[in-house]
Amino acid sequence: MSTPPFDSIVTPEPLGPGRFRCVLPEGWKQGRGLFGGLVTALMVRALEAQAPERALRSLTSELCGPLQPGLEVNLTVETLREGNAVTTCAVRLEQGGEVQAHGVGVLGKARPVGFEKVFAAVPERPDWRPLELLPVGPPFGPEFGPHFEFRAARYHPLSGEKVPRTEGWIRPKNPGATRDAALLAACVDAWWPTLLTIEETVRPMATVAFTFQPFVRFEGLDPAAPLFFRGRLEAAAEGYCVELRELWGEDGRLLALNQQTFVMIK
Repeated sequence: MSTPPFDSIVTPEPLGPGRFRCVLPEGWKQGRGLFGGLVTALMVRALEAQAPERALRSLTSELCGPLQPGLEVNLTVETLREGNAVTTCAVRLEQGGEVQAHGVGVLGKARPVGFEKVFAAVPERPDWRPLELLPVGPPFGPEFGPHFEFRAARYHPLSGEKVPRTEGWIRPKNPGATRDAALLAACVDAWWPTLLTIEETVRPMATVAFTFQPFVRFEGLDPAAPLFFRGRLEAAAEGYCVELRELWGEDGRLLALNQQTFVMIK
């Protein structure tokens, strides 16, 4: 499968202040619509264009409906408040006259407060090179799967594990030249739902809410190395479940935190 540069796919065309458009390609669907990581990465790029001097610190988004490839997507970004160091913006994606996704982003300048600490336990990260590439894609995996490389380290999908966790290495096959928050949003979303590690058959699921905090610190990391993913299921009830996800660099630096709410379709 030909894999276009990811950074080119998720860069929308500016139309004017707070207005963008794009047409997303075939081959990136997940279920009835486009891969959610593509959608959130688009949001990230549009938000960053609205406040270019400030880095994205948090994105809270809802994926309301399935975006389709080959059709125009219109993005609208509204600045809700711009302070001395923090800008809060709303972003909306429409297709066919309907809102299919929306979110709120917080962008802020770096603050020299003299306190930086990661309290999350750094995961054990086995060497990714000898790990087998998993063939994620149709008929059992999502259509977008062949655009990524997946290497499971522990807790494989559909293995009937006792504990709902999953860990491994991930990277786009063709990320392009830019490594940024949009790339992190896509990678943290591409991994399969952790619930599938305690299942033994495929269960259709979809993300309905996505909260994301990037720590864009790629300096010194090998650009050819994948990112280490860790996820755990926290709770499930009435057909919905909540999962916490993390991305780490090869050297153990934290790159992103993510919480997702999934709906179990059946």
